[in-house]
Amino acid sequence: MEGVIHSIEVEDCKKFSATGIESVDGFSASQILLTYAGGRITVAGSGLKIAAFSKQSGAFVATGTVTGVKYLPKGVKLAKRIFK
Repeated sequence: MEGVIHSIEVEDCKKFSATGIESVDGFSASQILLTYAGGRITVAGSGLKIAAFSKQSGAFVATGTVTGVKYLPKGVKLAKRIFK
């Protein structure tokens, strides 16, 4: 997916949408971990649910209460960033 345009959108803190997503690496009601070409994205919140994900198109949608979105650059170990 190199060269694919990546975007995110948070609507009214109730819906998170993203394009250019390569994989869902983990999810719970309070956190979703995603990979895109530039690294990883952590979506934090409560009552989070994956509404749609297409590996082919890279489209991703989650619903729930979104309280934060963090980008982790490529090459940074996820455990290092979470427990820092």
